[in-house]
Amino acid sequence: MISIQGIKKSFGSLEVLKGIDLHIDKGEVVSIVGPSGAGKTTLLQIIGTLDRPDAGSVIIDGIDVSHLSKKKLADFRNQHIGFVFQFHQLLPEFTAIENIMIPAYIAGASHRETKKRAQELLDFMGLSDRASHKPNELSGGEKQRVAVARALVNHPAVILADEPSGSLDSKNKEELHQLFFDLRDKFGQTFVIVTHDEQLASITDRTIHMRDGQLEKLDQLEELENLDKPKEL
Repeated sequence: MISIQGIKKSFGSLEVLKGIDLHIDKGEVVSIVGPSGAGKTTLLQIIGTLDRPDAGSVIIDGIDVSHLSKKKLADFRNQHIGFVFQFHQLLPEFTAIENIMIPAYIAGASHRETKKRAQELLDFMGLSDRASHKPNELSGGEKQRVAVARALVNHPAVILADEPSGSLDSKNKEELHQLFFDLRDKFGQTFVIVTHDEQLASITDRTIHMRDGQLEKLDQLEELENLDKPKEL
């Protein structure tokens, strides 16, 4: 599904990613964790084709996105990748269902099919009665579920989420986290999630640890964990 090889990225003299190799299977729910400045969001942006690496390749759903033109890259992003951010980024002047429909309109889908798909997603999210409500009439949890539906409207190959539950209370966090797995079970959806939420990371299929622009190997993690354990006398 996603194959990343030798990804490097620098901003001026600051080397943010130092050679990332990673493979993610279809239907996996993967979390990426690590301290601030580890390179998590930069890696997610490169996977999402929002930024280009200085070196290396990114293959998504069999397509090497590293060599696509700007136009083809924008089309690929719209049709193959869904995004969920910490803050929902809904457009305030549009209703919930209209916000969900926007990416499909950009892709050139018909109004009839787009509205049908958006309504199906609202139903799945338990938001059928909120379709005509604007963002300022929705709760924080409802807004984020609408944002997830918007990310799904074009049947993307992968959903990329950056701190998706960071602005939610405990109850809404738990509901959103469960939603990711429900979507995986129903649609075979692949999720790559950058998070500081330990509870979310603990329930994902796999947790990728990053530090100083690199992926930490298992033996490194075990060594760090052992340092925190009390020594036997």
